[in-house]
Amino acid sequence: MTRLTGTADLPAGGAVPAYDRAAHGTGILHLGLGAFHRAHQAVYTDDALAAAGGDWRILGANLRSRDIPDALNAQDGLFTVLERGEVDRARIVGAHGPAIGGDAAAILRAACDPAIRILSLSVSEKAYGIDRAAMDIDESHPAIAADLARPQAPQGVLGIVAAAFSARRKAGVAPFTVLSCDNLPDNGPLLRAGVLGMTRRLDPDLARWIAEAVAFPATMVDRITPATTARTLADTEALTGHHDPAGVETEPFRQWVIEDHFPQGRPVWEAGGAEFVRDVGPYEAMKLRMLNGSHSLMAYAGQLLGLELVRDAVSDADLAPLVRRHMDAAAATLPKGVGLETGTYAGALMARFANPGIAHRTLQIAMDGSEKLPQRWFAPAAELLRAGGDARPFAVATAIWLAWLASLSESGTRPDDPRAETLMARLREAGQNEAHLTRAILSLPGLAPAALTESAPFTGAVVRALTSIRRDGIRQAIANGSLS
Repeated sequence: MTRLTGTADLPAGGAVPAYDRAAHGTGILHLGLGAFHRAHQAVYTDDALAAAGGDWRILGANLRSRDIPDALNAQDGLFTVLERGEVDRARIVGAHGPAIGGDAAAILRAACDPAIRILSLSVSEKAYGIDRAAMDIDESHPAIAADLARPQAPQGVLGIVAAAFSARRKAGVAPFTVLSCDNLPDNGPLLRAGVLGMTRRLDPDLARWIAEAVAFPATMVDRITPATTARTLADTEALTGHHDPAGVETEPFRQWVIEDHFPQGRPVWEAGGAEFVRDVGPYEAMKLRMLNGSHSLMAYAGQLLGLELVRDAVSDADLAPLVRRHMDAAAATLPKGVGLETGTYAGALMARFANPGIAHRTLQIAMDGSEKLPQRWFAPAAELLRAGGDARPFAVATAIWLAWLASLSESGTRPDDPRAETLMARLREAGQNEAHLTRAILSLPGLAPAALTESAPFTGAVVRALTSIRRDGIRQAIANGSLS
C-alpha cells in the first residue's frame, strides 16, 4: 500500500473532501493536534468548508511533539478518520493545511498573522498552568515561570497567547477569538482567567484590552476517541488503500455545543451538527457528570476487575448496574427546565460505551484522576448532599478509586497523575487503615469540597465500601451488596 501524500492520492471510493482545498485560506490556528481534535473539531470544520466555504482551514500545531505535524505535512494536511460502528467507515479530512511541531517561535509567528481569526486549543488542563480554585495562573508551573521570566520568547500556551495579543495590539490587528475545545468545565472562562492572569503580570494595559476586546466562548465537546493503535492504521489502510500514520479512530456519535460569540467570524460549524447556544453550562454539566463521571467509574472498576476495555466494563453483569446507577445520581444534580433529556441520554451512553468497534482502554481513562474527579464526582456529590439527595453512588465510586490507588501502591506502581507522588505518600502512610486513607486523600487541597470531607455519612459510606473492596475484592463486594 502507498502512503497518503496529497489530494491526487485520494481514494476513489469513500468520503473525501467535497470542496477545492486550495480555494480556501487559513483562518484557524489550533494548538494540540491530538486524536480528539482530529476526530472532532477538524471534522466539523471539514463539513463547514464543504457546505459554505470560507477561509477557515486549520493551521495545526504541537508545542512539543513533532510526530503528527510531520505526518500531516508529508500528506498535504490530509488524514483519515475511521468511524467504528456496525460498519466501519473511513473519511478523508481536508480541513488542515501545514502543521507546526516543536517550534514555539513559529507558533507565535502564526498567531500574529492577521489571517488568523480563531485560536482554538485542545491541550490537557495541566499544560496550561492555571490554578482553577484561584482562577489565576500558577506561578510555580514550569511553563508559566519560564514565560514570566522571558515573555519575549514564550514556550508555554498562555505565554504564546499573551505575546500574540501584545503584538497584534501594537500592530493594530484585531484580536482572534480564543476557543477552548478541551473537555473541561467552564473551559472558556478558565482560559480567559489564565490569559488575563498572565498578562496582568506582564502588561496591565494589555490585560485590560484583552478583557474588553477578546472573546473566550465556552464549549462542550463529546466524541469517544480511543488512542490510535496498529489495528487502527491497518483497518484504515484496508478501507482507503493508503497508509496513513496520522489516522484516528472514533465512534459515529459526535456533539459540539458552543457559546455563539465570535467577533471576527467563524466557520458554519452547524453544517456538521454543532449547536450554538447562549449558555453551554447545562450541556457541559450533563456530559461531564453523566458521561465522563461514569467513564471514570468504569475505568477504575474495570482496572480492579481486569477489564481492559470500556466495552467490556459496561457489558459486565456485575458492573453495569453500578454504572447506570451512577448516571442516574449524576442526572439528579443537573438543572431542571432547560430541555435536558437525561434518561434518553443515559440510555444512549450505555449503548455508546458498549460499541464493539471501539477499543477504549480503561487505563487510558484512569489517568489524571486527581484533576478530573473534582468536576466529575466531588462537585456533584456535594450539591446532591446539600439538596438532601442520596450521594452514596458517588461514595461508592470514590471507594473504587481509592481501592485502585491502594492496589497500585501495594504493587509498587504509580498512577499517571500529576499528584502521583503525593497520592502514593499518603497511601503508604495510611496503610490498611481505610478511614485514615479516605481522610488523607480526600483532604488533598482542591480535591473534594468541605461539604464532602466534613460529611460523616458520605465519608462513612466511602470507608465501608472501601473496606469491603479491599477485604473481599470488588466483584464479591458487589455481590454481597456492600456497594449498593
